[in-house]
Amino acid sequence: MTPTRTRLAALAVALTVAACATPTASPTPRTSCPSQAPSEATAADIIGDTVAIEVRTNKGNFTIELDPEGAPIAVANFVALAGCGFYDGVTFHRVIEGFVIQAGDPQTKSNRGDFEGIGTGGPPYQFGIEPPADDQNYDPYVVAMANSGQPDSNGSQFFVNLADLDDQLQRIYSVLGRVTSGPEVVDAIGALPTSGDPRNVPLDPAIIESMVLIRA
Repeated sequence: MTPTRTRLAALAVALTVAACATPTASPTPRTSCPSQAPSEATAADIIGDTVAIEVRTNKGNFTIELDPEGAPIAVANFVALAGCGFYDGVTFHRVIEGFVIQAGDPQTKSNRGDFEGIGTGGPPYQFGIEPPADDQNYDPYVVAMANSGQPDSNGSQFFVNLADLDDQLQRIYSVLGRVTSGPEVVDAIGALPTSGDPRNVPLDPAIIESMVLIRA
């Protein structure tokens, strides 16, 4: 082997070793899911430097930029459940074109069709509604907590607006943030054929495969 070939061979070995030593991305370890809702005292620590959540679905991905100022407990709860994998495998079980897409019922991990009681599942706790601030509106692609209308009925379910719903919704839905990337995916889910009234379950399930916390 000539000196030139020797140097090239040595360089190739060095590059191979360097490539093997380069760190690779690995999934963030899942934490245990919470057994109780965050409190005012713990919300900030739970949110930490999380600024957004990427929602990865079988229909594409979209990103929710979080807005914790108006509803810190609801946002902290959303971050905690996303971080522990609570939402992995749930479907958007309620889809009304031109209105909302809704997800977060853990029952839909095992039953992705139209069943009695769909939309009633959640974590082993509920917590109080934080009404939107005066400067928060239910605009297109705003994400908010779903609830039963009772004072302490926030849990895990959330919806994404498909239109300006400020004149249609009571101001009882805590705002989590807004879709800032991938609105076309939200629209595609919102256009799926459904079972129709009253439950509006998509015939082709839109499944949340995972949620990824995005940190500052």
